[in-house]
Amino acid sequence: MKRFILGGLAAITVPLAAYAADHAEAPGSASDPAADIADFFAWHTDEGNLVAIVTFAPLSAPGSTGIYDADVLYGFHFDTNLDGTSDADIWVRYGQNSAGEWGVQVTGIGDTAIEGAVGGLIEGNGAKVWTGAADDPFFFDLQGFQDTLATGTISFDSTRDALAGMNVTAIVIEFPAASFVSGSGTVSTWTTTARK
Repeated sequence: MKRFILGGLAAITVPLAAYAADHAEAPGSASDPAADIADFFAWHTDEGNLVAIVTFAPLSAPGSTGIYDADVLYGFHFDTNLDGTSDADIWVRYGQNSAGEWGVQVTGIGDTAIEGAVGGLIEGNGAKVWTGAADDPFFFDLQGFQDTLATGTISFDSTRDALAGMNVTAIVIEFPAASFVSGSGTVSTWTTTARK
């Protein structure tokens, strides 16, 4: 069985350091929702695929559409020899056609770009891609957090989710892990955004 070390600028698991999810807490990230990473998830499947998901534009209203920006570049990075440097990258960007419809382009998986409209399943180079608005998967009991801070007594309640019904925009990519994994099969992965 292959083991993966998961990481990200939004959520990371490494020895000696831990970072939590960001849901528009910082003034800079709150003012740029398309570049504000909320969460990052990655896992491998029994079929030998790697699934990587980044969510951004947190705290979007229920029923809202995705937030797309042609000036933001999304990166999925994979360190396959654990030297702290990315050995393989997947790049995702959005664009609009002349009718104003949004599309997505994914490079770094195979020799050709994977392209298609947002909101539908796109397949190419052995990979599957989906992007669009989604219910925020992050669970957070804000009231319990505030009560715990105020009283010093742990006051979390697993039935209270302050993010229930809120939307994020998500990029979901599933691809053969063998194309990125070598050696021990251990991979460190993280995600980034960059603006033109």
